[in-house]
Amino acid sequence: MNIKSLLLGSAAALIAVSGAHAADAVTVAEPEPAEYVKICDVYGAGYFYIPGTETCLRVGGYVRYDAGFGDVGSFDGRTATDHEDGDAQDTWKKNARFTLKTWTGQETELGTLKTYTETKFDFSNGGPTSTPKLSFAWIQLGGLRVGKDESAYDSFIGYAGNVIQDTIIPYGMKDTNVVQYYFDAGNGFSGVVSLEEGSDGSGISGTIDSYVPHVVGGVKYKGDWGAVTGVVAYDSNYEEVAGKVRLDVNVTKELSLFIMGGYGTDDNLTDDAGNVIDAHGRGFYKPWGGNWAVWGGGTYKFNDKTSFNLQASADDDKNYALAANVAYTIVPGFTITTEVDWDHYGHFGDGTSAVNWTKADKKNSVGGIVRFQRSF
Repeated sequence: MNIKSLLLGSAAALIAVSGAHAADAVTVAEPEPAEYVKICDVYGAGYFYIPGTETCLRVGGYVRYDAGFGDVGSFDGRTATDHEDGDAQDTWKKNARFTLKTWTGQETELGTLKTYTETKFDFSNGGPTSTPKLSFAWIQLGGLRVGKDESAYDSFIGYAGNVIQDTIIPYGMKDTNVVQYYFDAGNGFSGVVSLEEGSDGSGISGTIDSYVPHVVGGVKYKGDWGAVTGVVAYDSNYEEVAGKVRLDVNVTKELSLFIMGGYGTDDNLTDDAGNVIDAHGRGFYKPWGGNWAVWGGGTYKFNDKTSFNLQASADDDKNYALAANVAYTIVPGFTITTEVDWDHYGHFGDGTSAVNWTKADKKNSVGGIVRFQRSF
């Protein structure tokens, strides 16, 4: 009996010791508090605070797919080679694009500190690679902005309507490095002064050739009824001046109209050998033919999902154009736009240069584009 009690007692002691060791081996860590993203609504929807900072960030962009058709060299048609007989024939011109945008904002003792970037990646018919393009990369503190932007000559006065092909009669060159100052009087008046480097494109040399920048200035008055805007630009390369004025009118809640006119000088548009660089008087801030050009049109909103957009344009060189589309938003953020375009124009891409083509080279061209775009 004593031996049995001793064995039972020993077993109980061993179980107790084993249980104590098992309990000591398990350590439950306290959960660390999760750091959730904090919404920042100071600068609008979509911003959030970067953790550990006072900087607000927004990320957005779009995915776009275009299918173009029509006359090659004027709109969005494309010429291909028949795989069987080698003949040239017209076909679709396709392009897929992904655009990434970022915005930041932060309040400082010197005003709001902002940045904006936009990078585009394109893949066109048969394109082996997708080359990125930096469209925007600027910093703004208060009213001072520096970096890569579009010229204030275009962005401040506004673009020529809500059509896809809004530059059939071109109204300005966009890409440039800038040093700008914006001011807002708070009573509807605002303005901008912009020192710009310019850029080269569409056969027009616009990059500055000295330390003297191009200069753009603009003034705007905006009210509930619409706006009146004027901009003027000085081309430091050729010592030429161009300007545009614009009137926007909100006729009704559904209908908005605009008209914009441009005028520029072309007396000094020659190269270093004294040759005329463009027989039609085109320059960086006056890319239309002749001295004057005009654009007009508007938007009619049938409902929250569907709108009709129209633009008509002409210039002093007797070029004319029409563009019209219907934009339909299937669901929020996803829009399909179908556009038809016409012009009577001499084109850079039809085998003649801007210097050489004459009125006899002009032709009537028709084309169009179907665009699918998901914005986020």
